[in-house]
Amino acid sequence: MLPLDPQADPGRRAWVACPRCDDARGCEPCGARRNCGTHWRYLLTNTGSLLHLQCPACTHVWVHESGFGATRSIPDQRSRARADLGDPS
Repeated sequence: MLPLDPQADPGRRAWVACPRCDDARGCEPCGARRNCGTHWRYLLTNTGSLLHLQCPACTHVWVHESGFGATRSIPDQRSRARADLGDPS
């Protein structure tokens, strides 16, 4: 399990399902796509509509295209995000 990113700040949050642990399954507010006080993610950084997130439950880090504003090409950005996070793959 990864440690929390040094930039993880509870003041910068996003409400996006974690692709690894699915901890929000069965949560009524999350199921209704409302903000939930329990199942939020750290918003580490963003580049336009591309969000770099970390789950506080399992510490998984991933990139999410929000679709708001100037969108980016996910395959190109995903490779760059992995390199920024030190992932060689």
